[in-house]
Amino acid sequence: MTNNQWLKRAESTEFTINNVINGESIPTLRGDEPASDIIEKYSSRDGRLLYRFARGTSDDVDQAVAPAREAYDDGRWSKLSVWSRAAVLNRLADLIEEHHDSLVLNECLDVGKAIGVALKGEIARATGRLRNAAELAPSLENLSGADLGHMSYLRRKPVGVVAGIVGWNYPLAMAAGKVAPALVMGNTLVLKPSEFTSLSTQMLATLALEAGMPPGVLNVVHGAGATVGAAISAHKDIDLVSFVGSTATGRQVMAAAGASNMKRVILECGGKSPYIVFDDCPEDLDAIAQDIVDTSFPNQGALCVASSRLLLQAGIRDRLLPLVIEKAAALVPGDPLNLGSNFGALMNEAHMNKVLSYIDTAQQQGAELLLGGERVYPEGDPDLRQGFYVPPTIFDKVSPTDTIAQEEIFGPVLAVMTFNDEEEAIAIANGTEFGLSAYAATTDLARAQRLGAAINSGSINILGTTTPSGSGPYLGSDKHRQSGMGQSGGIRGLEAYAINSLVNLFT
Repeated sequence: MTNNQWLKRAESTEFTINNVINGESIPTLRGDEPASDIIEKYSSRDGRLLYRFARGTSDDVDQAVAPAREAYDDGRWSKLSVWSRAAVLNRLADLIEEHHDSLVLNECLDVGKAIGVALKGEIARATGRLRNAAELAPSLENLSGADLGHMSYLRRKPVGVVAGIVGWNYPLAMAAGKVAPALVMGNTLVLKPSEFTSLSTQMLATLALEAGMPPGVLNVVHGAGATVGAAISAHKDIDLVSFVGSTATGRQVMAAAGASNMKRVILECGGKSPYIVFDDCPEDLDAIAQDIVDTSFPNQGALCVASSRLLLQAGIRDRLLPLVIEKAAALVPGDPLNLGSNFGALMNEAHMNKVLSYIDTAQQQGAELLLGGERVYPEGDPDLRQGFYVPPTIFDKVSPTDTIAQEEIFGPVLAVMTFNDEEEAIAIANGTEFGLSAYAATTDLARAQRLGAAINSGSINILGTTTPSGSGPYLGSDKHRQSGMGQSGGIRGLEAYAINSLVNLFT
């Protein structure tokens, strides 16, 4: 579609937020709610009202959990073969691809993603998670052993009723990331999208029904974290809660889970990922700089694994940093509905103000502003002046203890620090409360191995060449420190949604 076609489609679409419970679409608004019980979502693009829905209550959660429990107990899903469940996930992936344009538009308007960027990746992220789970699950093996007349084996069972609570930055992909492992392993699911980005998740649930998923297996409840999210975390008939969001909210989920029925928890929380560049990095500094920018500013910086701290060895700093600034400056905030835009808007006004407050704090603490640093207004449509735009922002001379080097900003702000040797780099990299991911560039294989052992992160990507071949298998990862807990991705990520029971046979 052309720019005008995308714009007309956005302007002509009316969005209604409905819960999807037991196969039925149920309006969240009755019409008699007080204003304090209504959430209003404004477009990141131009500040106009997109949709309204109710804050939600614990009763809404009860109404979703009950059919999920019934669907699990009667075996309409869990007693299907794993191949049958995988086939439904693959059909769901097909339907997502068929409704490509609608879902991309949702992500663009809800989050502020540039539509040209979203077209390249959003659908693939979601379908990839569904197809990957569908492919891996049938290959899971139960462990067994025998000794004379004694045989033991582990029988893998679904956990039961699973709840998923997801963040706002990649709504479709994160919803698919909960649906795929939970459902392919035979569980039923109650899914709560972020109250800031509600569109894609309800469409995903509707498409799941069309794909052949029985009613009650996948249920979606909208609402605020303080009401619906809290009720999910404390619900005594939910067996596992899988959460993606801030560390502060993750602590609340964990406490409520323990205080209620000691339900299992999988938490993916905040991150403050370092990108460490050694002076023995690959020679193509232009490619290194591009990789730094690509990992620092995706999705306007709203990514928990974004490399928000750049650690440059003194010997490479003065040659590499100007290239990083040049490539970051090429990312210009523009109309998310313009196919030519390469950088969109921040999700809402409150988030924009939060990012700007971190920028102010950095300047007060003595960091040197090299790029960006203020709200901007894209050219063109005057309505865009009501949108929420902040360009890539880079600070140099940041102390490892400065606020922007310690706290997750979740926006387009990069903190640059200089180190002298490997020991100092590792100390700076590990000097936060987080441990989600890390990045490094070095051609020294022994150093790469040391970094893998020493860096406190669930994953570390080490660039030893600027011409990598293939993406490599994703084996899954575990979070460190206050970035959360529990496996995600790969075979072990599927196993996190199952229970192993030991069976001993004596003959």
